[in-house]
Amino acid sequence: MVIKIGLIVNPIAGMGGRVGLKGTDGVLEKAIKLGATPVSPIKIKEMLKKFTEIFSNDNTIKWYTTKGIMGSDYLDSIGIKNYEIVYKPKTSNTNSTDTKKTCKIFYNKKVDLILFCGGDGTARNIFEIIGNKIPILGIPSGVKMHSGAFGINTSATAKILNDFVKKNLTIGDIEIMDLDEDLYRKGEWNIRLFGVAKGIVEPTYIQVGKSTYDTISNGEIKDELYEHIMEEMENHTEVLYLFGPGGTIDYIAHKLNLDNTLLGIDAVYNKKIIGKDLNEIKLLNLLAKYQKAKLILSPIGAQGFILGRGNLQLSPKVVKKIGIDNIIVLSTPSKLKNTPVIRVDTGDRELDKQFAELDYILVVTGYRFSRVIKIQTNNF
Repeated sequence: MVIKIGLIVNPIAGMGGRVGLKGTDGVLEKAIKLGATPVSPIKIKEMLKKFTEIFSNDNTIKWYTTKGIMGSDYLDSIGIKNYEIVYKPKTSNTNSTDTKKTCKIFYNKKVDLILFCGGDGTARNIFEIIGNKIPILGIPSGVKMHSGAFGINTSATAKILNDFVKKNLTIGDIEIMDLDEDLYRKGEWNIRLFGVAKGIVEPTYIQVGKSTYDTISNGEIKDELYEHIMEEMENHTEVLYLFGPGGTIDYIAHKLNLDNTLLGIDAVYNKKIIGKDLNEIKLLNLLAKYQKAKLILSPIGAQGFILGRGNLQLSPKVVKKIGIDNIIVLSTPSKLKNTPVIRVDTGDRELDKQFAELDYILVVTGYRFSRVIKIQTNNF
């Protein structure tokens, strides 16, 4: 039996992340002016290459896709021949309309699965047309990825697709989430459930939706985390500290009387902010100026990501400049209870390998108290 797979790529997904725009919706031109480059072409090629390595019987799959940068270019680059172009975008400046038109054709073709490369916005566009009629699987390449459609990285997505084709996985309900990018850029976290789609149920390689935790109930623990960071900064006055995004770090920053950016990357030196909401270039400029730097991060909800989700400004160049030994990971115990592994997806195979070789990472869970947590990267 031939498995029909619809492939669709959002070629601009994730471009706003590295330049600090927290998304690409409505700001593509600005992202390009800031030096943003496409992310999706790299991710889709990685995933397809991995898939062809573990699944050799290409005749059992019939691919349906769009022409050019939304699909066929990547199948060609990997050497996949058994595909049909079902839609041709009118221009190279593709948009959500092209995605939706393609999905209508996928529905008429009765594909068994829609494989897409993008973020939450792409998942939402697909869901608007498909609803819960066809299962979807996402290759993560956006800035916002809170939906339950995504593999945790390209290797994981390839393995999921392999198991799906071999009929080893279960189809179930998944949440399609989306974040208001305009409010996100202003530091407001306005995420909502957009709908319930069909997806692949796989607890190891599929990310779950973001969990939120009660700030008040964790107040005492967060105070301990603040005391830990306060002591760290007092003992290392020569160090530049980069504060990552998220509620836990935001709490600590406010306790330090810092006017930080909730969802951005801020630079702190001698307990004063010297750079706010920094993009990759600004981070690299600061790191060239200061000899010693440390990066403070907290995992995203139950997904467990510390790099590769919501903080693409922290590019491989930035992380390498800081050094993985200079990353401080913080978490409340209640949050960590729902985070079985710490996940890293930097987009750089060698850097991911360095994290994988650590095997475990120390997570600060209180004042002078830490736990050792397993690391999961794109190198399985």
